Amino acid sequence: MGVFAPSKASRYCFVFLEIFSQEGGIQSYVKDVLTAFLGADEQHQADVFLLRDGADCENPFEGDRRLKFHYCKGKSVAMGRANLAARLGANLMRHRPARIICGHVNLAPLVQVLAQPLGLPYVVMTYGKEVWQEVPAGQKKALQAARRVWTISRYSRDRLCAANDIDAAKVKMLPCVVDGEQFTPGEKSERWLEEYGLTDATVLMTVARLWSGDIYKGVDVTIRALPQILAKHPEVKYLVIGRGDDQPRLAQLAKDLGVADSVVFAGFVATEDLVDHYRLADAYVMPSQEGFGIVYLEAMACEKPVLAGDADGSADPLQDGRLGWPVPHRDSDAVAVAILEMLAGEDRRCDGSWLREEALSLFGKAALQRHLAGLLTEEPTPEPSELRLARS
Repeated sequence: MGVFAPSKASRYCFVFLEIFSQEGGIQSYVKDVLTAFLGADEQHQADVFLLRDGADCENPFEGDRRLKFHYCKGKSVAMGRANLAARLGANLMRHRPARIICGHVNLAPLVQVLAQPLGLPYVVMTYGKEVWQEVPAGQKKALQAARRVWTISRYSRDRLCAANDIDAAKVKMLPCVVDGEQFTPGEKSERWLEEYGLTDATVLMTVARLWSGDIYKGVDVTIRALPQILAKHPEVKYLVIGRGDDQPRLAQLAKDLGVADSVVFAGFVATEDLVDHYRLADAYVMPSQEGFGIVYLEAMACEKPVLAGDADGSADPLQDGRLGWPVPHRDSDAVAVAILEMLAGEDRRCDGSWLREEALSLFGKAALQRHLAGLLTEEPTPEPSELRLARS
């Protein structure tokens, strides 16, 4: 038995929890990765296994012959996992793909069990908080045995490696990207200005889940900064887009600080309306702790200056402060100072056209395609177990 070497027309295998049955940052990112895969090489093909998606899901890739989808959703969680294991195992034995890309650490132990006896290399994709602490033993073992680990930012790489004893040399970057055709600059919409009472206002904006478990997004910190900001810019209003069980606490905080009239909770905004909301903003503000922070790229693509936390994955989209304001994420005084600088508009980081150009050159879809193509074609040194298999 030998180690499979990729040919020019390589076949790959992707294994994900779900892509189409739920909406979220990871699902959106995975769709971008599949789009990049299709653009990386016309001859590449892939089987895509989906644990929780059923055949009735809305799949925009379904018509492309280079991607074959295997829907493994079962009547129960156990049946779904059994279905995935059986179908994935049979597929690996039949096609012996050039590389298996495991789309979540929760699936890594299964991929390891199926791939290693066949001498097939596998990669584990990671994103953020799911690997920032030590993961269960089976997942840790699978991460350590993977040929490569892909992640979205330097910060996530460093947290992953420290928590799970991973060699940083095996971790490669596959950063998030922004669609420059979807997120574009434009005039403020009169409809939404009237809807939210923002006519003649200077608008600060955040897009975030408002869940009590996600207070790290920093909406409360920005609200605490408002009294200092309003003292110099009484026309400022803070537009918060998102929904969740933490909204009542945030609304009460604004009331307690006497700034309730300056905070607008917009609730859920449909994806197709999101770009119009970014255009309402004069500055995008989210002092958070992100694995990466796609929202910063979306704001910059709409030519808006951005503020983020200073100790998280946002260092990558902000390029260590070159493209935006990194601040201590729980320091409302620092947030207020930075916002006042942003509103002064004298810093190059307020130059919208420059921000857009830089963001798209580094994190546009073409950049993701180049990154992925390089990762798929690299041939890292085999693990010792694979060398033994190659000699057998």
